[in-house]
Amino acid sequence: MKEPIAHPDFPIEESNTLEFWKEKGIREKYIHKNDNSDKKFRFLDGPITANNPMGVHHAHGRTIKDFYQRYYNMRGYKQRFQNGFDCQGLWVEVEEEKDLGFNSKADIEQYGIGAFCSSCSARVDKFSKVQMEQSKRLGMFMDWEHSYYTMSERNNLHIWHFLKKVDEKGWLYKGVDAMPWCTRCGTAISQHELSDGGYKDVTHESIYLRFKLQDEAKELLQEKFNLEDKSVSFLVWTTTPWTLLANTAIAVSPKVMYSIVKSGDEYLIFASARLEKVEGDKQVVKELSGKELLELLQDITPLYYHPFKHLPRSQKQSAKRIIAWDEVADNEGTGIVHIAPSAGKEDFELGKKLGLGFDAPSIDEFGIYTEGFGEYTGMDVFDVKEKVFASLKKDGLFYTTEEILHSYPHCWRCKHELVFRTTEEWFISVDEIRPLMKEAAKTVNWMPAHAGKRMQDWLDNMGPWPISRKRYWGLALPFYENEDKTKYYVVESKEELKRLALEPEKVDSLKELHRPWIDEIKLDGSKIVIDGEKQEGVWTRVTDVGDCWLDAGIVPFSTVDYLTNKDYWKEWYPFDFITEYVAQVKLWFYATLFMSVALQGKAPWKNVLATGFLVDEDGKHMHKSAGNAIAFDEAASKAGADAIRWLYLREKSANYYGTGNLRFGYNILNDVRRRFLVILWNSYRFIVQNALMDNWDYSMLDKEYKSDNVLDKWIVSRIESVMKVANERLPKYDSPLVAENIENFVVKDFSQWYIRRSRDRVGPSVTGQDKESFYQTSFYVLDKLIRLLAPFVPFISEQMYQNIRTPNHPESVHLTDWPNLNEQLIDSKLEEQMTLARSVVEKVHSRRKELGIKVRQPLAQATIYSTTTPEISDEIIQVLLDEINVKKIEFVKKDVEEMIAQLDTKLTPELEQEGLIRELIRQIQTVRRDAGYKINQEIKLSLILDNELNFVKDFEDELKRKVVASEISYSQLKEEPDAKKQANLNGHNIEIAVKAL
Repeated sequence: MKEPIAHPDFPIEESNTLEFWKEKGIREKYIHKNDNSDKKFRFLDGPITANNPMGVHHAHGRTIKDFYQRYYNMRGYKQRFQNGFDCQGLWVEVEEEKDLGFNSKADIEQYGIGAFCSSCSARVDKFSKVQMEQSKRLGMFMDWEHSYYTMSERNNLHIWHFLKKVDEKGWLYKGVDAMPWCTRCGTAISQHELSDGGYKDVTHESIYLRFKLQDEAKELLQEKFNLEDKSVSFLVWTTTPWTLLANTAIAVSPKVMYSIVKSGDEYLIFASARLEKVEGDKQVVKELSGKELLELLQDITPLYYHPFKHLPRSQKQSAKRIIAWDEVADNEGTGIVHIAPSAGKEDFELGKKLGLGFDAPSIDEFGIYTEGFGEYTGMDVFDVKEKVFASLKKDGLFYTTEEILHSYPHCWRCKHELVFRTTEEWFISVDEIRPLMKEAAKTVNWMPAHAGKRMQDWLDNMGPWPISRKRYWGLALPFYENEDKTKYYVVESKEELKRLALEPEKVDSLKELHRPWIDEIKLDGSKIVIDGEKQEGVWTRVTDVGDCWLDAGIVPFSTVDYLTNKDYWKEWYPFDFITEYVAQVKLWFYATLFMSVALQGKAPWKNVLATGFLVDEDGKHMHKSAGNAIAFDEAASKAGADAIRWLYLREKSANYYGTGNLRFGYNILNDVRRRFLVILWNSYRFIVQNALMDNWDYSMLDKEYKSDNVLDKWIVSRIESVMKVANERLPKYDSPLVAENIENFVVKDFSQWYIRRSRDRVGPSVTGQDKESFYQTSFYVLDKLIRLLAPFVPFISEQMYQNIRTPNHPESVHLTDWPNLNEQLIDSKLEEQMTLARSVVEKVHSRRKELGIKVRQPLAQATIYSTTTPEISDEIIQVLLDEINVKKIEFVKKDVEEMIAQLDTKLTPELEQEGLIRELIRQIQTVRRDAGYKINQEIKLSLILDNELNFVKDFEDELKRKVVASEISYSQLKEEPDAKKQANLNGHNIEIAVKAL
């Protein structure tokens, strides 16, 4: 052992530990520690996207993952330790576009699809290495050399197999739907992708406009309600003015009340609850329900003049009718909405159901209006608002505009505002699999429970899974179509691809299963059989790539060789535990559940921990654009990985107990170090420092614990109790409760009580068995505590372990076993009595503070009043008396609401002298510290006293023992002192000087 440094720089010490692990090959030995074990912990790592360096939010989940793998490794469980990297899709593409200076898909195609995909692959290679090193800095021990990459051929071929099975079940289809669309990325965005921060609160300029009734409808209302011969219009409201060009109908709710309102020279029809939206003179002529309005007008077609009737497309479509839609509300807008099936999800569904027509896209993949929109054709959808307003004003249809703050969909990757666009995509139907997934999800232990409820809600509402993306760097969908695109075939494997290929040799020389290389492979239709019929012609692969969630969703199969080694797969599937943040309920959790139920009919995991979000110290979400994001490297270098890990593992709201937000920042990390790591280190340092000073027999570390001291028995009982809770809760993945118990033990039990109450048991002047018992107990506790802490804070635990381990112990704390629980050493009654004694201490100290009496001043008696007479042993009573510094304590049973402490404040000369001696000892220790002495440095002590302080000489033996003084003189030192001080002792001056021997 060597003396620990007084004020460690934790980040620097962690760097030293990393070098030690590397030099000794500790990670490799750790990974293979339990290779021969019959017990298995089956953990599946959700892949981190390898497109940028890690932020502190990435370290949150990775800490939790590493923690449970470390815990189960200490428990003797065999594991795979396989890390994963997500490599394909918009994540990577958009970031690489930024670096290349691209702004659109046109830039990519001009650059070359092959060159771009190679650039994306190189990006993944670069940042996977960066993230690997950052993860090591976090303290993660993984089998880095065998990480999985979702861009790998093995992963892609497993997805091909899945898609083939889906097709065989009849779930795969190509169809048209109105989908969220990113005009910047030129691709559809799925429903589940929008769930992860896909909506943002933004302000848009909404518009109120007139939809003028055509003559038949106008005359009907005039006759029925005795209206004057004035213009009659529906007052319609929309937050997306660009969609008005594609209008085919208007919708009202049968349950809402509507009014026909005379306003100036016109009649307006809108929801009665929105009457305040009409300015100036207004008169309600008639009020009727939406149901009545529909009965009157729903059979009249065309019902109104299209607001852009001059456009060729609006002239072709003939709906222009009123329809019923229960979702229309009267608490915003006008209670009447316009319907554009080519530009809205609900609109499309209504249009399909009611035959409103025109499901062809209004805009192309870049948001440019298609043919049929007159002067708008060729314009960007985001640039037409003012032109739309001008046209409506020219035709007298414009009413007013209004700024509105609402939640609007954005691209989850490039953050561009989305539009809804009808598009032809590939889908997987969910009607048959939905009930199977719901039942499978019920078999899982969801932590917290409402994450499971969230999954069930999502499964109830999920639509078909759109699996195609009109992009480049992604899974090459194995869908081949005939020449007229009336039939398709799903290729299941590379072997089948070669068998069906027109030029099989091209499959052998294929660079990789990505665009554009695989696009060159054509199929011979005569080799394809569908429903027993041989096909013909040349079949070509669709150019679409797959949804990135297919990549990550297949990993319960691809990472454990489902297609090539079923025995190995069965050994590790299903997985015991996965964890990601809560948004993954609709993303990775959903994708893995979907694909597992499709292939195996059950959930791929047994326990799921859904964590919360990381926010800054003010509770705001971290974003680079906001300037509050923190890079992991910066946080690790400033605060250290242990502080970060302890924060993550101890936090309740964002870990086991809920899905709340976890505040993160340097003030919080400093608090973690101050309140826990520093106290832990100082406790360890005190024990080791004194053991070295007392030349304690190092071999005693390996001997069985035994002590008769009540403090020793108590602290051993406490560490065993903490161990018991850990053994009960960690298999339930409850790290916060265990971490809280450990922290309370270290700070309140070990440091503030046990060590502080045991300080007089050590030192050069102390002899006897009690000193031996203290060291034997302390190192017994340290040994258990360090191993208990190893999965939580791997760096500081290693540093402490290396200093106190004997040759009989493994070379790293991370190669040790989980400490054994000795329940025979748990004394619940002793713990209860000590807890009661400490509550008495709290009351007495509080009373001293009220009376202005320092703890160093001894008192004659304390009287404790409580509703019961406590049972406390004589040994604990003595500990209690020493702590509260009174000569006697009396417990009195009294009907009181809470415990009351009364003190005898009368001071005898003897008590005053004792108090002064304690104050003097404190002052001398201050001078010792000023001189820079070690705790065992023997000194000469000089005390120049007033006459009134001559009694100090009577306490000379105690002074020598407490301040490690070999001799005390009451005159000036002959030599120059190392330090001296003029002190005041209860109004009397005293000069203190010290000199090292």
